[in-house]
Amino acid sequence: MADDGKASRMLDALQNDLKALCMETKKKYPHIKDSCEEAIIKVRGAAANPQSTLAQITTQILYPLVQAAETKDPKIVKLSIGLMQRLIVADVVDAGSGEHIVETLWMLMENGIEELKVLQSVTLLLTTSSVIQGPNLAKALVLCFRLHFTKDATVVNTASATVRQLVSVVFERVLAEDSKHAKEDRTGEDETDEQMNLEELKVLSASPPKTLRPAAADAYLMFQDLVQLVNADQPLWLLGLTEMTRTFGLELLESVLTTFPSVFYNHPEFNFLLKERVCALVIKLFSPNIKYRASVPASVQQATPLDKPYFPIAMRLLRVVSVLIQKYYPLLVTQCEIFLSLMVKFLDGDRPMWQRGLALEVLHKLAIQPNLLQSFCTNYDMKPHATKIFQDIVNSMGAFVQSLFISPQSSMASQLAGGGQGSSQGQSPALLAGMPVGPGVSPQPAFFYRGVYLPLCVNIPTGQAKSLYLEMLDKLEPPTIPEGYGVSVAYYCLLDIVRSIHLVMMGPHATNEGLGGASEHYKPSEEERKIHEQLVNSAWCGLLAALTVLLEACTDEAATENVLKAIQTFASLAGKLDLTTPRDAFITALCKSCLPPHYTLTVLNNASVAAAASSSSMTRGHQRSPSTESQHQYYDSEVRHQVVAVGTALATPSLPVGAQQGPVMLTNKNLQCMRATLSMAHCHGGVLGAAWHLLLTTLQHLVWILGLKPSTGGSLKAGRSTAETNAVITTAVIADLPVLSSMLSRLFESSQHLDDVALHHLIDALCQLSRESMELAYTNREPSLFAVAKLLETGVVNLGRVEVLWRPVTNHLLDVCQHPHVRMREWGVEAVTYLVKAALTHKHNPPLKDNQKLQTLLLSPLSEVSLVGHPDVRQKQLESLLHILHSCGELLHHGWPLILNIIGAINDNHSEHLVRLAFQCLQLVVTDFLPLMPWACLPLTVDTAAKFGSQTQELNISLTAIGLMWNISDYFYQNQEKLRASLTSDNQVFPDFPGVPNMPPFDKLWMCLYARLGDLCVDSRPAVRKSAGQTLFSTIAAHGALLHNQTWQAVLWQVLFPLLDKVRQLSDSASTDKVDQGGNILIHHSRNTQQKQWAETQVLTLSGVARVFSTKQKILQGLGDFPRAWALLLDFIHTAALSKSNEVSLAALKSLQEMLQAGRSSSAMPSNYADDSDAKSSGPHPIAEDSIANWNTAWKVWHTIGTEVTKPPPDEVTRGSDAYIPSQPFLTALVHIFPHLFQHIKPRFVVSDFSRLASVLSGCVSVPVHGDSSPFILPSFTEVVVTPLQEGVLQALAAVEKEVTEGNGATKAMVPQLFTLLLQFSSYSCQAPHYGNVITRPHTTKGSTDWVTMNFVPFAEKSLSMVVSLYQTTSSWQEVIEAQVLKNIIQGLIVPLRMKYRCPAQTTWKLAITTLLTVLQEGLQLAREHPTHFREMWPVLGTALDSFLFSNSPPPANQSSEDAERDESIDCQVVELIREEILPYASSTPSDFIVSIMVLLNKGSIESASGTDSECDGFKLREEFAKTCFETLLQFSLLTPTDFDVKLDNSGNAGSSKTLESSNGNMSQSIKGCLGADDSTQITTKLAVTSLLHRFREVLVRYVEDEKLSGKCPLPRHRIAEISFVLKAIATLLSSLKKAPVEKVDSMTWAQLIGLYPHLVEVGGSSNSGTPQLWRSLREVLLQYAQLLHAPTTSSSADSNDNTHGVINGT
Repeated sequence: MADDGKASRMLDALQNDLKALCMETKKKYPHIKDSCEEAIIKVRGAAANPQSTLAQITTQILYPLVQAAETKDPKIVKLSIGLMQRLIVADVVDAGSGEHIVETLWMLMENGIEELKVLQSVTLLLTTSSVIQGPNLAKALVLCFRLHFTKDATVVNTASATVRQLVSVVFERVLAEDSKHAKEDRTGEDETDEQMNLEELKVLSASPPKTLRPAAADAYLMFQDLVQLVNADQPLWLLGLTEMTRTFGLELLESVLTTFPSVFYNHPEFNFLLKERVCALVIKLFSPNIKYRASVPASVQQATPLDKPYFPIAMRLLRVVSVLIQKYYPLLVTQCEIFLSLMVKFLDGDRPMWQRGLALEVLHKLAIQPNLLQSFCTNYDMKPHATKIFQDIVNSMGAFVQSLFISPQSSMASQLAGGGQGSSQGQSPALLAGMPVGPGVSPQPAFFYRGVYLPLCVNIPTGQAKSLYLEMLDKLEPPTIPEGYGVSVAYYCLLDIVRSIHLVMMGPHATNEGLGGASEHYKPSEEERKIHEQLVNSAWCGLLAALTVLLEACTDEAATENVLKAIQTFASLAGKLDLTTPRDAFITALCKSCLPPHYTLTVLNNASVAAAASSSSMTRGHQRSPSTESQHQYYDSEVRHQVVAVGTALATPSLPVGAQQGPVMLTNKNLQCMRATLSMAHCHGGVLGAAWHLLLTTLQHLVWILGLKPSTGGSLKAGRSTAETNAVITTAVIADLPVLSSMLSRLFESSQHLDDVALHHLIDALCQLSRESMELAYTNREPSLFAVAKLLETGVVNLGRVEVLWRPVTNHLLDVCQHPHVRMREWGVEAVTYLVKAALTHKHNPPLKDNQKLQTLLLSPLSEVSLVGHPDVRQKQLESLLHILHSCGELLHHGWPLILNIIGAINDNHSEHLVRLAFQCLQLVVTDFLPLMPWACLPLTVDTAAKFGSQTQELNISLTAIGLMWNISDYFYQNQEKLRASLTSDNQVFPDFPGVPNMPPFDKLWMCLYARLGDLCVDSRPAVRKSAGQTLFSTIAAHGALLHNQTWQAVLWQVLFPLLDKVRQLSDSASTDKVDQGGNILIHHSRNTQQKQWAETQVLTLSGVARVFSTKQKILQGLGDFPRAWALLLDFIHTAALSKSNEVSLAALKSLQEMLQAGRSSSAMPSNYADDSDAKSSGPHPIAEDSIANWNTAWKVWHTIGTEVTKPPPDEVTRGSDAYIPSQPFLTALVHIFPHLFQHIKPRFVVSDFSRLASVLSGCVSVPVHGDSSPFILPSFTEVVVTPLQEGVLQALAAVEKEVTEGNGATKAMVPQLFTLLLQFSSYSCQAPHYGNVITRPHTTKGSTDWVTMNFVPFAEKSLSMVVSLYQTTSSWQEVIEAQVLKNIIQGLIVPLRMKYRCPAQTTWKLAITTLLTVLQEGLQLAREHPTHFREMWPVLGTALDSFLFSNSPPPANQSSEDAERDESIDCQVVELIREEILPYASSTPSDFIVSIMVLLNKGSIESASGTDSECDGFKLREEFAKTCFETLLQFSLLTPTDFDVKLDNSGNAGSSKTLESSNGNMSQSIKGCLGADDSTQITTKLAVTSLLHRFREVLVRYVEDEKLSGKCPLPRHRIAEISFVLKAIATLLSSLKKAPVEKVDSMTWAQLIGLYPHLVEVGGSSNSGTPQLWRSLREVLLQYAQLLHAPTTSSSADSNDNTHGVINGT
């Protein structure tokens, strides 16, 4: 019904319109009127007939209308068009009538009539129905296009809108057509057609592809022509279109592409157009934009004006590209790569700013589409050889942002500073760009960096793109881009890229709020993960470069917050993917932003070398040198942000000491960044890994600058005063500090939600940070305690998984405890002790009491603190231990070893207070916890108590500790049953006791106690040693009975003997400096050096051990190695005896005496104390053997003591005080022990033993005495006696001598050595023995030397007397003869004989000569009987006689004449001995000896004639002696008859002449040289006479000469006496020779005698001072010559004469 009404109304309206037209054309155009009327009739008919439709009569209605239009009359045309429109609206136009309408409208268009109506009609025609298709449609479209290019603006705009609408209509028809046919099946057939048709499609054609349905075909041809037109080519379908603008064409293309993507996706033909035509067109149109460079002057641009980029086209082109990428990306992957590359180039620095702005807007549109970005990444960046487009986009964006600040555009510069870029940088920021900027003003958000100010001039919501310049379709010239626009869009674009990557990774529902980060679970597939990694890797460099600059430049809090969020988000994404480099780089950037600019460079570049290095390629522009930039940066940051805190910088190890001392300013922005950093760590802690270090470093520096200090438990609190923190904080921030502090604490509390690996990363970072602080503190700069405090905080909140973190955390804290910087280690130990206490009180599962492993784990750090030497640390440790013992001591069943170790870890570096503290703990343990303690800890408890005994800080504690050990021994004794039951022999617990394999554990416990007490006996303090020694020997006495017999072996070998050994060592090394007791205590001089105090200890220990030997001897004798123990104890006695302390050495000898008694009893049966003889008879054989061995050992020890104690000091020591010289009482005691010892060893005493004894005795004797003590040893009365020591020595020798002379043959062998020793002793009378090179003085003199040589004369003389008596007893023994004892005796007498008057005592030489005469009485007879054994004796005897008779020591000046006569008579006695005992036996005496005797007599006979022996030297002439010698000589020379042959004569003469020339000293040698091999006594005599004569002549000649020279002065009396004696001697000789037979005297002698005559005459002539005695002697001589005036003739007189002449002439 409604339709009927509508139709009738329509018909009515038509009729009325036709009537109006009819009226209008009635006059002028009757033919039109007629047609109208016809049409009216038709309409009426249609109205009357319901069956008929309007469509049937449309043609008739149209006819008048077309005619009307052709009239070109505006009014008529208007009516005509109105009617047409009614028809069109009524939808009654078919294809034919449609064509007519189009034709009509075309005609009107060409004639420019009613353009608007025409456009309206076309629109209605095409939109009402789809009857207009193909060429008609093309014509209708062309018509609109042409109207678009008319002159009338209204028409142009309407046409423009119409064209847009109609183009859309054409495509909408395709959609309708497609949906209509959607259900039809089109599979394989079309596809093959399509394959065929693609080739055809490449050829441009006006006919559509056959595969398209009509609507699609029209759309295809239209779209093809639009592309042709934009490309400035001829259209193929839109014929008649003569002009077209590119801008309009591009807009149409864009609208189609935007609105109808499905057509292009569904129809391959359209797809083809898109790829082949549209993309080619776009790339072509892009080229002027790409080639053009704004920076190159226009004159150089080799191009026509057309090629210059034209804003309208460039802008529309980018819009098209934007649509293509957004809508058609899957179809155009390759083409999009090109488009995107071109877009990136638009951002280059030398592009016009409008181009860069447009490109940014397009990129922003892309950036907000996560899927698109993912596609770019997948299709380009992940393909092996493709360009990394996504990376390029982000990098170019980064470069763009940097370029804005680094090199401002000239347009901006001119705006900023009136043309000059340089001046803008120096301009006050408060006037920059007319913007009020600076503190106290809330300016527009902006970016300000390096003097470049760019406002944030747009506000775009997150995730949306808002284009400004892409929408400026009406602008023909490039618009002026505001200076902040580029940076603003880039800023939003970067934020959206980060957001999109986040959405790609975390899913579309992920929030971009960082807080979700911790709970978001990221579990991608392998494929997704690769894409995500590529996204991050491609984007991070560019993003970092841009965001860091923006963050630094940003002046607005909200914008800063956004940038910080983006950085956090991106870092967390990189972290989730384990991409450490980007993660660390972003975290570094975040961290840098927290600190002032100049600070950043020094701290974080060190903290993140790795990240900085890997991102340096991208951020190179951002690295600055502090020297050139710091001024500027300060200026920047203070301008942009309010400074809210000023503090000091935290020094870093890389900086030299003293650098960076200036104040550091933090702005509110720094604090904002700090909050962001905190939230990053809080929310994304799980993915930070190694980057924790960067983050924590930064927080540490901030905390330092803000002056936050750690407080109990590790949380940070603001310092209470400025003085304490050095920070100046504005009120704005004061309130913020607790918030920041609690954020920090929450950050570490949240570590309990991290997984184990992440927790380890956090702990590692804290440790590393702390290590850096420690390194810094080594240079004594104030360290940051942030890391230590936070380690503690982390530890405390994670006690639930204590095993995971305990070791790394506590190990590091222990390192901190060792730090030399006091604040550092204070916090280290605070942290360790707090943690241990917290951990012990934490409710663990399973409970702590039963968990041995956990107890050990938790206590071990506390125990390891003991290794730290610093007292403050140890004090804290011990205080906390005391606290732990009181609070939970009963729980710690398994922790006792560690606790005892802590208590026992004290040493002498610790203060008294510390030792007291530890000792309190020990006392608590010993009094309360011994019964609770496992038995295995008892040895450790003993050790610990012993440690306190040995500490030197506080003597009272040491003594109390020794008392504690006595208490422990009582505990052992009282609980022996319980202990025996529970103890096991655990090698780990007890020390090893070698040698006693199966020692019961209970004994081991005692052994520990004894061993420790033994150690204390060698403490450095005498009081402790004394106390410990008494305790040790008392415990052994009191509880020793509990020990097994075998354990005694350990007591001996592992306690007592080592004790003796240590005491010995320590005594040896003890200082001899005087002990200073602070001046308040007087110390007795016997204890005033350490050595003297040790001497007391030595005496104590030796006597203590000796006491054990005597009291426990029954047990000890049962031990198998008793002889070894005996030997060892002797060895200790030996060492002690060698001690330089008289007290010790005497005590040692006393102990030796005790030992010998103990030895006597030990060699007997264990039941009695019989002496040796009983032992040998009653004891079993092995014991006797042991006894022998023991005595031998004792002898060896005695000998060693003697040897070593008497060993002289080294040659270089000359002062007695530099060497140890044993005291006389000691030596006397030593020597007195020998006779007693000798009684037991004499059966086994052999020669070698005697040698040893001899060395000891001679050593003892030679030791000098200290000057102070010599008066006590040498009696003051004048009678000379031997000292006690010397007497002891002689007694010892007497004992041996008795054994030798009375004993068996075996002992006789010792006689020669006994002689040797006695002779050695006797020699001391003249030459006291040397004691090394020690300088001594004789006891008779006073002097500077402290050491005095004893008076050896009585001792030596007694020894000599023993020699005589012994020789008289043993001279005939074979051993004595063979050992040439006589020679040795004579040899020994030579020295005193030679020294004679120079002997210290005159008795000495007299005793010596007496001895000589006595032994010769015995010995000469034996010598002749055993010539071979005595061959060597003769020369020695000769020397002895010569030495005595011609001693070169003058008699004392005060010698009386009686003494002189007595001494001379002794000399004569010796000559008598020669005359009576030697010369008569010349034939059985070696000739050499006889020669020497002759020489000796010769010398004696003419002694007075010698020039050297003058009275002026103090020698008296011995006339009686000389006479005796002369007589003996003559008697001997002229008595024995013997023949000389010529040969001997000659040789003798030659010898004589030689002798005459030789000096007296060499006479005997010359004589020996000329003797023949046969009996030569005669020759000897002859030579003796010759040499006498020669000497006489010398005296005479010299006398004459001296007489002449002396003038009137008489010569000295002794010269007169000398010459007188010579004259008498010549007379005597002459008379003797004359009496002798002629054969006896050779011619040579006569010649010599006659030769003297002239000299005698001379004497007579020159003697003006002669005495009557001289004249008398001269007369007698000359009278003797009377008979020689005629020499008697002999057979060889001729020879004689010749010789005589020769001799006389020769003389």
